[in-house]
Amino acid sequence: MDATLRVLQAAGARIAPEFIDIGEQLYKGGHTAGIGAESWESLRRTRVFLKAPITTPQGGGVKSLNVTIRKSLGLYANVRPCTSYAPYVPTRHPEMDVVIIRENEEDLYAGIEHQQTDEVMQCLKLISVPGTEKIIRYAFEYARRNGRRKVACFTKDNIMKLTDGLFHRIFNEVAADYPEIENEHWIVDIGAARLADTPEMFDVIVMPNLYGDILSDVAAQISGSVGIAGSANIGDGVAMFEAIHGSAPKLAGQDKANPSGLLLGAVMMLVHIGQADVAERIHNAWLRTLEDGVHTPDVAGENTRALVGTQEFADAVADRLGKEPQMLKPVRYTQAEPLRIELKPRAPRSKELVGVDVFVHWRGDADALAARLNECCDDALQLSMITNRGVKVWPNGMPETFCTDHWRCRFSDVLLRRPATHARVVSLLERVERAGLDFIKTENLYNFDGQPGYSLGQGQ
Repeated sequence: MDATLRVLQAAGARIAPEFIDIGEQLYKGGHTAGIGAESWESLRRTRVFLKAPITTPQGGGVKSLNVTIRKSLGLYANVRPCTSYAPYVPTRHPEMDVVIIRENEEDLYAGIEHQQTDEVMQCLKLISVPGTEKIIRYAFEYARRNGRRKVACFTKDNIMKLTDGLFHRIFNEVAADYPEIENEHWIVDIGAARLADTPEMFDVIVMPNLYGDILSDVAAQISGSVGIAGSANIGDGVAMFEAIHGSAPKLAGQDKANPSGLLLGAVMMLVHIGQADVAERIHNAWLRTLEDGVHTPDVAGENTRALVGTQEFADAVADRLGKEPQMLKPVRYTQAEPLRIELKPRAPRSKELVGVDVFVHWRGDADALAARLNECCDDALQLSMITNRGVKVWPNGMPETFCTDHWRCRFSDVLLRRPATHARVVSLLERVERAGLDFIKTENLYNFDGQPGYSLGQGQ
């Protein structure tokens, strides 16, 4: 951070930094989120945040500070350019120029986890219609503004048909509003393989949170080094800028770390706050520094002429302010207002309760559990299926299926005698409790516009 701020000051950046302490020391002081009230006040007042890499202790009891800040301040779009700088930074992909736009608030990063039985933990994956539409529209607007030709979407909707299926469906809807921009969808596993092998086939990629987190690091590394990629986290009113990489406590204070990731994050910040002229000067000076062979150890190669540390690299960039690269393409930034995304209005859908999944902690076999549960049924909610880890084990389960102590028991109005209601679900749970069974969670089953809003069991 010191090195980055020295370059910004030398370039004439029109900023007045406020410094706040976050991360490890705050965790040690008892703040489980890693940030104090006075820091929140500063962030909400200034509305722009250049964040150095910070350390989150591993294990239970503490929250990720990055996730907390992104979600609390509505920083829904994570923008990560991954560009190669061959031949000055070694890479196998000299033509790579990919921007990964990652949804920043939802997915498994909602952080809703529970231990439900002795043997099973749960993490909820949340994908919303407005959150998905917002990030996908941002990706297409970003492509339009920056002259990009194509937007690709990565999901795993062949398995997660509702959550990732929603992301894919809305991608198709939004893409139709941008006919001048190519669009394509990839299943994330083969898409990731193609990105790692042939990144030049991609331009802008939009992804749910977890895939985007993982693959943006992969993309940054194969472009030359994860240490040279900057990152923007954009919300409607607040923005945070950072290096793509995390902290490296073993390197702290040794003048070894590459400041380029944070410096390029600062360049993105300057564009965001209306100082495109300063951003352009810094970025071009940084490119010229690479061309001149002034490198930190992580990007050293056959074109390295001077191997330097953190502060000396920053000094080299500052010395080249006003110069442009001679071989690499100079950058040009134009001033523009931050992107503002408007969502299309959507009519509410009809919603009908048709059953309930009751999750039970049970040590025994499926047939014995079914016998106990069948005694709890009424003419509105009948036991129709039991699954274990998503695989149907009753009725007609297979003896080879491995089971844990975590069972999903589906009750539905299969006989259509009486409609399912909340009161009947509560009554069913009372009977399950009286039967001595430990129910640990319920999920109501709904039809939306007549279509099931729930997954079937594998094997059903």
